Amino acid sequence: MGGEISSPPITRTRSAAGAPPRRRARSRGHLIAYGFMAPAGLLVLLFFLIPVVLIVFLSMTDLAHSNFTTDLTRMNFVGLANFQRLLSDQFVGKIFFNTVFYVLFTLALFNVGLALVISLLTVHINRRAGMFFRALWILPRITPVIVYILIWRRLIAEPPFGIIAQFNSMLGQATPNYITDMPWIVVILVNGFIGASFGMIIFTSAIESIPKDLMNASLVDGSTAMQRIRYVILPLLRWPLLFVVTYQTLSLLTSFEQILVLTNGGPGLYRTEVWALTAYHRALSTYFGNAQWGYGSAFALVLVAIGVVMAVIYMRVFRFDELVAEPKIEDL
Repeated sequence: MGGEISSPPITRTRSAAGAPPRRRARSRGHLIAYGFMAPAGLLVLLFFLIPVVLIVFLSMTDLAHSNFTTDLTRMNFVGLANFQRLLSDQFVGKIFFNTVFYVLFTLALFNVGLALVISLLTVHINRRAGMFFRALWILPRITPVIVYILIWRRLIAEPPFGIIAQFNSMLGQATPNYITDMPWIVVILVNGFIGASFGMIIFTSAIESIPKDLMNASLVDGSTAMQRIRYVILPLLRWPLLFVVTYQTLSLLTSFEQILVLTNGGPGLYRTEVWALTAYHRALSTYFGNAQWGYGSAFALVLVAIGVVMAVIYMRVFRFDELVAEPKIEDL
């Protein structure tokens, strides 16, 4: 009894000895994660945060082509004068409505709607045939903008040059001037065929990554193709849908190359002018006789604010925090 040696508390010793290595491993894991995120963070800093700061500064100045090329010191700080001028512009309402119309219809009909339809159709046919049709839809995206718009202009040109006009003449049908009579249809089609390819790739990858056991179980239960799409595939596409909708909304808000080359905001006065194109016309072209960098920066800053607000709304609607939440597994 008296010679027995009491052993130290094993549990406490293990805990004290095991805690520092666990903390070191966790810190090492955090450092590795930050290391992987560093390149993306650097890109965001260089190509988003710093440009936004510069745009905020420029939007509060009267910097224009005339005083910049002669003497930079002639640039004056004007505060919110550019934004007051923007709000009092009689065409701002029309340009804003054009932007909402363009983004909403192109996004719903093509960038998400048509992309999802193409993905669902091509994964339910022969694999090689599906890959062939998806490759055809990628062609508009990899074609240079100038070449792509020239193809469209050749298609919809007035008689006797337009390809569609020649077919109409063979059928005895009149050919309208598509650019003048229905410019928005042409603009949405031109941009939609480009945008559909991106969502198609994302949705196809997501559908093909669905476990085969789920699809086989639905087949055993006697489900039809439409029932599998509705009850198996679509519920599992919430994350890809969030990504495509958010990315394509921001892309459409800031893209204007196709509209610039196709209609340049016309025909007429601001008929197909969108917000990003207006910022370009004000700041970086002689469309108004003088490049107004300060005023154009005000338009660009409003566009940045709209994009941030839309991204936050999408993340709330799709419950982004639940999608990226860690699995609820206890750490033993």
